[in-house]
Amino acid sequence: MSMNLSALLLERLGALIHQSVREDAARHGLLPIHVQVLGYLAQANRYSDLPIAIAEYFGITRGTVSQSLAVLERKGLLVKRPDPKHGRRIHLELTRAGRAVLERSWAQRLDAALAAADAGGEALEIGLRSLLAELQRLNGQRAFGICRQCVHFQGSPENASCGLTGEPLAEEQTGRLCREWSQAGGQES
Repeated sequence: MSMNLSALLLERLGALIHQSVREDAARHGLLPIHVQVLGYLAQANRYSDLPIAIAEYFGITRGTVSQSLAVLERKGLLVKRPDPKHGRRIHLELTRAGRAVLERSWAQRLDAALAAADAGGEALEIGLRSLLAELQRLNGQRAFGICRQCVHFQGSPENASCGLTGEPLAEEQTGRLCREWSQAGGQES
């Protein structure tokens, strides 16, 4: 059975991204999952900067998350902060050193390559979002998405609230990843 060209291109892009993540991790004495967790936390909102959200996002065990967080905390790349409203809930926050690991990272190189290739902009994003949604559905994985693109988002970025939790949202949170994200019509990506 031969792969169609799009599948082959996506497989090759995935391999190149994975190679870049490994190189970034090695440069900082980390494992690839550690760099990926830092990158995720840089994009996560307050509903998603939780250890359980990391496990769901990457499809890894809580034990693996716990071990990874211990390494990142020991290296001074993140700190754990208790949730003022929920007793045992812990939020994860990058330190300055953690953000520095992400400078000139694979994600920035990918952004630069997309800009240089002028790869279709919104049309590419729509196609990739649809592909992601289908793969998540087939794999039974939880969807994550940008807060302000969620069916629960209410108001404007400057004066927003979450219709699911009823809580106000700081403007900077509305452009971040959320584990509670849901697309209108029940379709998730």
